[in-house]
Order: sequence, then C-alpha cells, then structure tokens
Amino acid sequence: MDGIIARVVHIVAILFWIGGVAFVTLVAMPSIRRRHDPSERLAAFHALEERFAGQARLWVVFAGASGLWMVWRGAMWDRFLDPHFWWMHAMVALWALFAAMLFAIEPLLLHRRLAASADPARAFARMERMHRLVLAAAVVTVAGAVAGSHGIY
Repeated sequence: MDGIIARVVHIVAILFWIGGVAFVTLVAMPSIRRRHDPSERLAAFHALEERFAGQARLWVVFAGASGLWMVWRGAMWDRFLDPHFWWMHAMVALWALFAAMLFAIEPLLLHRRLAASADPARAFARMERMHRLVLAAAVVTVAGAVAGSHGIY
C-alpha cells in the first residue's frame, strides 16, 4: 500500500513540477517577451517566478522523497547498473539539477548576478534558452520513464 501512495505522490509532484516548468517556458516567458520592453523582461520574470519558486521547491522535495522511497522499498538499486533502465539515471540527474538550481544556485548566486546584470535583455534571452533546454530534457526523461516503467525497453 505504501508503494502505491508513493507512486501517487511521485506522479502528482512531477505533474506540478514539470507542468510548472512547461508553463513558465512555453507561456509565461514568451508572453513577457512580447509584452515588455527588453530592459523590463527580467524584472517581469522575477515578479512571476518568485511565486512559482516556492511551489517548485515543494514539488521537487516530494518527487525526490517519493522516488527514493520507491527505489528503497522496491529494492530497485540494481536497476542503476542496467543500461535498459537509463531513464532512472535521467530522473535522478534531472532531479539533482533542479534541486541544485532551486535550493542553491538560484537563491545564493543567480539572483544577485541577474540583478547586477549590465544587459538584462541578454540575461532574459539566455534564461529563456536554458528553460527550453531543461524542459526538453524533462520531456525526454518523463517520456522515457513512462515507457520504461511500462516495459518498452
């Protein structure tokens, strides 16, 4: 029963986390780009992002905790030695990237660096490219995990 609950928590956490990344990347950032002058885009993004960051942290914690619980409870550690389970490595790598960004890099380094940017328009464009790249990696990871957990590999 705890495995089912962990899976439900995991999927809901992924839904809100990656869904939020998709919304920010595909809807919010293009909207900011179209509606704000280049020099104002970074500030407009930060006004929106500050509300999402706390939620994203929560969902990343739930995704990591439930994923770890499922691996531990299901004794699935050996899957990390089998290349057919590449998607498990991808999930851990994606989770680690987001955890590092949300809990360390963004609050400790990136916010200050962006606030001091001499060219906020260029910084926004770079951030938009990075969001697209990370979203693409997330889509590949989610698709691989769904396919892999249902036996396609």
